[in-house]
Amino acid sequence: MASNKVRKLIVEVIEARGLAPKDGKGTSSPYVIIDYYGQRRRTRTVVSDLNPTWNEVLEFNVSNSSKKQTDQDQLVFGDMLELDVLHDKNYGPTRRNNFLGRIRLSSTQFVSKGEEALIHYGLEKKNWYNWIQGEIGLKIYYAEEELPPPPPPPPLPAVEEVKAESEAEASIPPESASSPPSVPAVDPPENGEHAPPDVAPPDPPEDTPPAPEENVPQPAENAATEIISQPPPPPPADQSPSPIPSTPEHVHQPPPPPEDKEDIVIEPTETTIKWAPQQPSQNDFIMQAPSIARSMSEAGHLKVPVINGPQPIPRSASVASFMSDFSDQSGPIERSSFDLVEKMHYVFVRVVKARYLPTNGNPVVKITVSSKSIRSKPARKANFFEWDQTFAFSRDAPDSSSILEISVWDPLGPITDGAGNAKFMGGICFDVTEVPLRDPPDSPLATQWYRLEGGGAHRGDLMLATWIGTQADESFPDAWKTDTAGDVNSRAKVYLSPKLWYLRATVLEAQDILPLTALKETSLQVRAQLGFQFQKTKATVTRNGIPLWNEDLLFVASEPFSDQLVFTLDSRQPKGIITLGAARVPLCSIERRVDDRHVASRWFNLEDPKDEKRVYKGRLHLKLCFDGGYHVMDEAVHVCSDYRPTARQLWKPPVGTVELGIIGCKNLLPMKTINGKGSTDAYCVGKYGPKWVRTRVVADHLEPRWNEQYTWKVYDPCTVLTIGVFDSWGGFESDGEKEATRPDIRIGKVRIRISTLQTGRVYRNSYPMILLGNAGLKRMGELEVAVRFIRTAPTLDFLHVYSQPLLPLMHHIKPFGGGQQEMLRSIASKIVSVHLSRSEPPLRREIVLYMLDADSHSFSMRKIRANWCRIINVIAGLIDILRWIDDTRVWKNPTSTTLVHALLIILVWFPNLIIPTLSFYVFVVGAWNYRFKSRAPLPHFDPKLSLADSVDREELDEEFDGLPSNRPPELVRARYDKLRALGTRLQIMLGDAATQGERVQAMVTWRDPRATGIFIGLCFLVAMILYLVPSKMVAMAFGFYYFRHPIFRDRMPSPALNFFKRLPSLSDRLM
Repeated sequence: MASNKVRKLIVEVIEARGLAPKDGKGTSSPYVIIDYYGQRRRTRTVVSDLNPTWNEVLEFNVSNSSKKQTDQDQLVFGDMLELDVLHDKNYGPTRRNNFLGRIRLSSTQFVSKGEEALIHYGLEKKNWYNWIQGEIGLKIYYAEEELPPPPPPPPLPAVEEVKAESEAEASIPPESASSPPSVPAVDPPENGEHAPPDVAPPDPPEDTPPAPEENVPQPAENAATEIISQPPPPPPADQSPSPIPSTPEHVHQPPPPPEDKEDIVIEPTETTIKWAPQQPSQNDFIMQAPSIARSMSEAGHLKVPVINGPQPIPRSASVASFMSDFSDQSGPIERSSFDLVEKMHYVFVRVVKARYLPTNGNPVVKITVSSKSIRSKPARKANFFEWDQTFAFSRDAPDSSSILEISVWDPLGPITDGAGNAKFMGGICFDVTEVPLRDPPDSPLATQWYRLEGGGAHRGDLMLATWIGTQADESFPDAWKTDTAGDVNSRAKVYLSPKLWYLRATVLEAQDILPLTALKETSLQVRAQLGFQFQKTKATVTRNGIPLWNEDLLFVASEPFSDQLVFTLDSRQPKGIITLGAARVPLCSIERRVDDRHVASRWFNLEDPKDEKRVYKGRLHLKLCFDGGYHVMDEAVHVCSDYRPTARQLWKPPVGTVELGIIGCKNLLPMKTINGKGSTDAYCVGKYGPKWVRTRVVADHLEPRWNEQYTWKVYDPCTVLTIGVFDSWGGFESDGEKEATRPDIRIGKVRIRISTLQTGRVYRNSYPMILLGNAGLKRMGELEVAVRFIRTAPTLDFLHVYSQPLLPLMHHIKPFGGGQQEMLRSIASKIVSVHLSRSEPPLRREIVLYMLDADSHSFSMRKIRANWCRIINVIAGLIDILRWIDDTRVWKNPTSTTLVHALLIILVWFPNLIIPTLSFYVFVVGAWNYRFKSRAPLPHFDPKLSLADSVDREELDEEFDGLPSNRPPELVRARYDKLRALGTRLQIMLGDAATQGERVQAMVTWRDPRATGIFIGLCFLVAMILYLVPSKMVAMAFGFYYFRHPIFRDRMPSPALNFFKRLPSLSDRLM
């Protein structure tokens, strides 16, 4: 039956703030007009108010009857919501509705009911000369409403009237009889959809012939349209034959069905239903037996010659070939979605069901291609013996055979190639060279009944389909594959991270706890728990039983919100902590916000957590909200793959797409030993934004080939795509509980920054996979991938992204501290890992944490030295400039020093050339360095920069030691002493920096009266000189003095430096 719900877009116009005065009297009378999907709605007018409040709900119908209709509507109306704020000319001296601002929103920003939040949008200009200011607050969401019941059908006409109309119709001339009917017949709905009840006509009685359609009045233009779009319905099956009126010539009549329905061997698919059935020819059934449709009793009397096994049979060319040309189709053909990787050809066999098998058990199907043989699961027994399984056999192997054998067995015992307890019930052989080739976007191949041969007198039929396809086939992901050893957990899958929110809980105060703490000075504290997260406020002391905290506690929550936030009020006593009461808050009742607007506080009653009876123990004053304006970090900021806020309403349109083709690995090392043989079951994991992908597991191969391709939307080019390779233990989970708990082994990881990719260029490179462990640097092999970035946004919009803040606005309005952000990131990583580990097949916890770099901030002496070297490399250019200035100053190159003097004269007398000269110099340096731009592949992990080649084993062991340490006490003490020595050097450096700063302060603080007197006297003298002497002359004199020849210099330090070093500091006061 048809759906009783209709989808609507709800726009709640709440308020506007700071509108521009446009009525000539310093105010405005605004109203709002909204256009969406060809519909227009208007609010009331708020008279003379620059901060109006409407609180009106506007509804818009959203067409969801069919995808085709929706696409046509979008072509006409678009999917943008346009809102205009206007001044009403009826209020004030103006003669027109003055424009106050507009906004345009895409439908991709709208959310479902329950996720909406009040958002204030800044009003935009319509033209560049408009004077616009202010913002408008809206709530926009989709909602579903129940449709009213359809009206009852009209009463049926009497039988005598229908017969009279039939006689009148017989007298109509042929010209009028062939005219198109006024009321079209209702077409059976496609794709399983049902016709609306108000359109379907009532069914006539069985003994009543159908009334002529010409007698029903309807506009002619509608009739012509309906006849073209809807064919006539088939006659009812239970209606007795009766005289049929003349049929229009242009109405297509379907051919009669075949006499024997059992002879139709090709199952109707979604594609074949759309065309009228054609009369099958004799060649279409060349592979079928003369009579497949017969009863079991008839089959028992047939005498079939006994043969040793099934013989290969030819494949008819008339059976659904997918090599036809699609040039006559009107729609555009999409390019292949696997154009970045190599095509891998497979022989697909889909086994659906069987009939007329002489067994009451659960038979199995055995398929053999080359040296690969696989057995299906036992059949489900219903009207037929059903399997509905698909198998994919690789055709890339050099020993691939051209014979495909399919046999059915009754599993009374183990199935073997020779004699065994299993009963052979027949088989089929195909020549693989004659199997049709299918490549998407071709339609799926129809299944077909085949006679089983060689099974004795009782021969059954097997429904199956065979074709040769690639990894782009839609049956490939769920099919049994030869390179995965049939492991159910080895299939390629796409995962999505849970939607994470920051939960802000502000603990304000507590009341009515005085009877429990009367006349005592009590230290009270509030603990909050959400799942495995614990937070607590500072302890506050109160004497009146009304403690105050006003502290924010932050949590990470994931949708769906099924947990409870538990607050516990504790009293810290000398004997221990006493729980005074607890309050539970369901997460689904907490308000959501997308900005920093005020959230209303609420009171929650405290109850005894140990008592089943709800006894009032006081109440707690809280402010709770989900902050959707933040981006919940689960990755480090410098390698983050997404910076969008949690609230979907704040998302901006994507700027492009990135396509990743995971081709394969080379020269992998054996990661485990199975039955005395080194083995690697490798698979890849890719992560970008909330989307995770996992390739299939290629079993027991040191050079696996996946050739899988995935696509992500890019919202910010300054993000990172991460690809990891792992070795799976999933195929050995049945060997014992000990091996089942083993974690998957890391092989390597690759990071690709999207901003380094040129638009439209394909980067196909092999990256070395380097793993750093306790034993040092180890090369695990190479990963070959292909990457392509396609820009979809206009060029100016794409370049404008670089001027926008990296993180959402809430990170700048109410920023988190460094320690707090790292704690929240660790919690988010754990939530994501737990969520993905519950998928099927699971993405294990250790894999997720490794991809998210959850342990990247552990202490490491190697990283300290590497960061120090990075700092030196950054300031190396500045150091080179200072050295060049010093060489110029000492006249190491007289020609260069002379030119510097000339440049100094020009810049002093023409100071407006300083900034252009510096800008031009930077341009020349950048253009010069373009010649030395790296032509190598995309940047990857650098062992030299990481100091991984020269690191000491002892430092690596310390770096990968867990917390708490599990090393011997002597080793831990030695490391502690080493850390103390490093801390001593850092202490000296900090002391020297503090000393120099205190000497600067001592110039004017009269710590040394003589030094301060000298300094301020010199400052007064310099000020008088600069007042009297032009600044250009002073700058010229200072420049010539600084670049004077060495014969005019003294080897001793300058008097200014000597004076500075004599200033006192506070270092002599440290104990």
